[in-house]
Amino acid sequence: MPRSTGSRDAPDRWGAPDRWGRETGDRWSLVVVAGLLSFVAMLDMSIVNVALVDIGADLGVPPRAAQWAVLGYQLPVVALLLPVGRWLDRTAIRPVLLSALAGFALCSTGAALAPGMVWLIAARLAQGAFGAALFVLMPVLATRAVRPQVRGRAMSVPATLGPLGAVSGPALGGLLTDQWGWRAVLLVKLPLCLLAWLIARASLPRDGAVRPPGPREATDTALVAAAVAVVLLALTLAPGSPLWTAAALLAAVPVVLWARGPGARPVVAVLRDARTAPVHGAVLAAGAAFAAMHYATALHLQRDNGLSASATGATLLAFPLGMALAGPLGGRLADRFGPRPVAVTGSALVASGFVLLAAGPDGSPPQLAWRLAVAGIGMGLYGGPSQFLVMRAVPAEHLATAGSTVQLARSLGFTLGPALATAAWGLAGSEDSGARPALVVAAVAACLAVPLLAHRPRNIPEPVAEQQH
Repeated sequence: MPRSTGSRDAPDRWGAPDRWGRETGDRWSLVVVAGLLSFVAMLDMSIVNVALVDIGADLGVPPRAAQWAVLGYQLPVVALLLPVGRWLDRTAIRPVLLSALAGFALCSTGAALAPGMVWLIAARLAQGAFGAALFVLMPVLATRAVRPQVRGRAMSVPATLGPLGAVSGPALGGLLTDQWGWRAVLLVKLPLCLLAWLIARASLPRDGAVRPPGPREATDTALVAAAVAVVLLALTLAPGSPLWTAAALLAAVPVVLWARGPGARPVVAVLRDARTAPVHGAVLAAGAAFAAMHYATALHLQRDNGLSASATGATLLAFPLGMALAGPLGGRLADRFGPRPVAVTGSALVASGFVLLAAGPDGSPPQLAWRLAVAGIGMGLYGGPSQFLVMRAVPAEHLATAGSTVQLARSLGFTLGPALATAAWGLAGSEDSGARPALVVAAVAACLAVPLLAHRPRNIPEPVAEQQH
């Protein structure tokens, strides 16, 4: 794969003209759009979970069937990331973004109006397909909208707002479900979708018509989607069972067939690049650590410590608060000192916070809250710079592909984390005290991210834009 110096603008950067008419300015409005996309897409990954009981009771289906209100969205999002990324590298961005936002909002409305479970699942599957495009477009928008000198700040916006959406989903969903019912949960993001659509329509330059996928691309999509869907279903529906091994073997077949085709070459090049491969591993590990921690801590506070739902939510709020405060700072520091030292520092703080949690999970809520705040500050510092490390290493024609691989690593980590936490909790036995085994899994995963981000490939210099600071 051609090397990118990271010090030059992408040839198709959407620069806004300055007062002399030169295309050198930055379109921060598009960075706002990227942040909105990140928030609403990640919000939908978690907000429906707390409404499953009400959905099942209202539509007359058992809990296992109601779970498809969540899986129906998650499956196409994760399964279509790589094919959508390859396609977006070769087609116009503006019409795809506007269509995906409109489709996402319409499908969410359709799901809220569902008279039965089949309708709801179909609407959520379609919404997930549009959501996959939104996930890929987040880092592309942030990268193309601004000059390299301020891309750390730009990348930190979606990298911070996305996890904040995921963390705030259960609390917001519970409030909406209690007050207005489960259908309100599916409608709450519509104003944000409309705002993002209006800003994007006004800010994005016209860049041509949509190029429809060809037969080869359709085949690649089917193969990748089948492999990812099998693994995701096994992780979600059968954690800790022999189905994990069977799913891995079954998923290997379409992966091998896809990897032998020409459509896989750019994706494989991004994943095998010495500069990006460790970062993808770190993103996956950090995502698994975050999801395992959030899952285990919430259950532990209520089941073992006897806290109410509101007290649990208030304790867990320390993490997103720390992240929200540190996210903008992480972007500025990355622009000043380079993304690698900031990402390493942030991931080290995340690991420290999780190790402290694992060492003392039975502490009082204030004791747990300050540990969560340390980890949240670290996650805020780490998020944008880690994505920046990948996006600056690829040529402009592969930006969407790189965005899709990072999002896939993060999504798989979010799915893998609770499954690993559940398995660790179960293997420890009922005699074990609290959530320590699950939190140890989160701490180990967070610690793995630190050396992966710190790894600097030999004989490959850091980009000029980083060296000059």
